[in-house]
Amino acid sequence: MTLARGAGEGAALAAPARPDRWRMLRRLARDRVALFGAAVLFSLIAASVVVPLVSSVDPMATDLPNRLRPPAWEPTGSLAHALGTDGLGRDVLIRVVYGARISLTIGFGAALIAVGVGVPLGIVAGYYGGVTDGVLMRLADIQLGFPSLLLYISALTVIQPSLSTMVVILGIAGWVIQARIVRSQVLAQRQLEYVEAARAIGAESSLILFRHIMPNVLAPTIVIATYTVALFIITAASLSFLGLGLPPSTPDWGQMIASSMQYIRRAWWPSTFAGIALSLTVFGVSVLGDWLRDYLDPRLRTEM
Repeated sequence: MTLARGAGEGAALAAPARPDRWRMLRRLARDRVALFGAAVLFSLIAASVVVPLVSSVDPMATDLPNRLRPPAWEPTGSLAHALGTDGLGRDVLIRVVYGARISLTIGFGAALIAVGVGVPLGIVAGYYGGVTDGVLMRLADIQLGFPSLLLYISALTVIQPSLSTMVVILGIAGWVIQARIVRSQVLAQRQLEYVEAARAIGAESSLILFRHIMPNVLAPTIVIATYTVALFIITAASLSFLGLGLPPSTPDWGQMIASSMQYIRRAWWPSTFAGIALSLTVFGVSVLGDWLRDYLDPRLRTEM
């Protein structure tokens, strides 16, 4: 009985503690800045999904008799156009919401491609080293030698701009950052004892890479990916502002700001609300990235 009880107690002590699934949400709720950023980001995501389903307003339909209508709180405003209309009579609120869908698709889609390309190449370059590392990093250096904006402009000049081509071009152009960061992490990890122990027992390189090393480099990869999302959103808006992004009729925030500049003294609302939406989105993604960095860093993580 004593031995059985001791074995049972030993098994209970050896059993891993059940993970607290709500700890991450509690930590987020206690960081007001990160919580505000998350609320802004998820509100935009929800609006971009729900509004097109419940509204029949076409964001590209023109209504010249109602052009440059002010927001609803202005004396001549109307609740039919809560944020007013632009120079072609298009509803600003609807276009801002549709612009959120486009910007978030570009940001997250391009970041997913950049991570999907950069992380495996960074892992391979850092683990194998030698010629493999030299070739991959020289390719990265060549790409870094071209200014990013010039690279985007050159690609979009050759390829017809569309939502899918924007995502692909930005994603492929952004793999270098991911690859270099992951490579530096793998270079540090491959010298540690657990990797040497895995090699000593005859584990294959693929098993060591993707089962042992890769989980240990995911945290910095996730953090950098959030900053990459913000960077791609700003880049897409900048290209549209310059007339090199999506077609002019597309409800894109950069395009909205550019097309409204000519009458900004008379009608401030089309460009202002598009700029506010762009700024809030980038802010939300950035503060969530800062919070994830603190949460995933074991040196900064504390149990609350």
